[in-house]
Amino acid sequence: MARILMVAAEGLPFIKSGGLADVIGSLPQALSNKGHEVRVVLPLYRPIAEKYHQDFQLEAQYSVSIAYHEVPVNIWSSMVKDVKFYFVEHKGYFERDNMYGYMDDGERFAYFQKAVIEMLNQLNYFPEIMHSHDWHTGMIPAMCKEGHSFDERYRNIRHVYTIHNLAYQGNFGVEMLDSCLGLDYRIYDNGNVRYDGGISFMKSGILYADKVTTVSPTYSQEILTPQYGEHLEMVLNIRKYDLWGITNGIDIESWNPMTDPQVPYNFNKVNVKKAKALNKEALQKELGLTVDPDVMLVGVVSRLTWQKGFYLMMEKLSEICQMPIQLAVLGSGEASIEEKMAQLEAGNRGKIAFYKGYNDSLAHRIYAACDMFLMPSLFEPCGISQLISMRYGTLPLVRETGGLKDTVTPYNEFDKTGNGFSFTNYNSDEMIQVMYNAISVYYDRPEDWKTLVRNAMDTDVSWDHSADTYCQLYSQLHL
Repeated sequence: MARILMVAAEGLPFIKSGGLADVIGSLPQALSNKGHEVRVVLPLYRPIAEKYHQDFQLEAQYSVSIAYHEVPVNIWSSMVKDVKFYFVEHKGYFERDNMYGYMDDGERFAYFQKAVIEMLNQLNYFPEIMHSHDWHTGMIPAMCKEGHSFDERYRNIRHVYTIHNLAYQGNFGVEMLDSCLGLDYRIYDNGNVRYDGGISFMKSGILYADKVTTVSPTYSQEILTPQYGEHLEMVLNIRKYDLWGITNGIDIESWNPMTDPQVPYNFNKVNVKKAKALNKEALQKELGLTVDPDVMLVGVVSRLTWQKGFYLMMEKLSEICQMPIQLAVLGSGEASIEEKMAQLEAGNRGKIAFYKGYNDSLAHRIYAACDMFLMPSLFEPCGISQLISMRYGTLPLVRETGGLKDTVTPYNEFDKTGNGFSFTNYNSDEMIQVMYNAISVYYDRPEDWKTLVRNAMDTDVSWDHSADTYCQLYSQLHL
């Protein structure tokens, strides 16, 4: 069994902006359950500091060179079950209003990565495998292999790099190589990190890691093509024999309809129909929807962005408003979509409810109360929401892309198989057609709907199988 250090920009139970945090919250524990010794390192953001700092242990104090200055580092730690979490503290870089989106993000995450690499030396803790996630950690394999190649302790580390979303790449000016990362311009000149006149953290991670993974088998194939490759498809094709697609799971303890404290009426697959009706009534009252236990309630919990398929919905809003359904939308994102959703709610009181922002507790209640969950993504590396919705007996309606294609089996009216509904092309007519089909099954074939709900709740959405695949991957490296 291996010593594994996961390095990421966010992770539950401490902080979350997207699916990466869910993975970091549950995969390390799943690997620990299989006998690995897993640790995790995150930046110490303000919300973490405000909530948890008094419980942390100080592990080390040192400095790293950023922009030709020595910048101090404090390393704190905390145990979550069997997994040790480290936190890199720098108030100026990380204790801000948001996690990302600043002009100096390159410098901030260069500091984070440098601090992590020096942390190994300071703590005299050298993992056999360093598993880095997304662009924020993409320079770690290069920094170990190019910057510390003289040190056997670093040289012996094997590197796994996971792409959670190829669209966010961490592209910055070339001057960062020397000033912040302490790396030679040679790796820019030879093309290893060069991208569009600057450097790419994502490209570096892909080329320097020993193995590259992404979060579903279909997405691992899609990103080799120009349509999904985000201009890195040539680089990914160089590494395609080291590229693994491993589907994410979810934390089935946190997401459990039988024990979920956020849900008014807990249920399992035996009493799902009755409990769903009660949860639906409670949610309708909470969101100001017309109370009707029989109406089909459709949920959306999502970032409101082009990637998530909201432009398809925008094209068909008038038709969606005419359907015999209610719609509950939770999320925030692009201002134009937020505005449209708010207008839609105002013009369809009692039928459409829009909650702007993120509310974790409300998300649980939407998953539990809804009959169907809409997720018509343009692309979706894995997707977490469709896994949660199935766990709660809410049938996902998805576009067949990435992890959505791998996890949702469309309803087959002849043999009554499937755990949801899907459409193939990014096309609003196709989406509407499948929505009408789903509505027809809900109202006209209730026994089929009941079978699909049972199939969805029987779907294994845990980390167990995926953790086994990661174990296989690590064992290939840990020889």
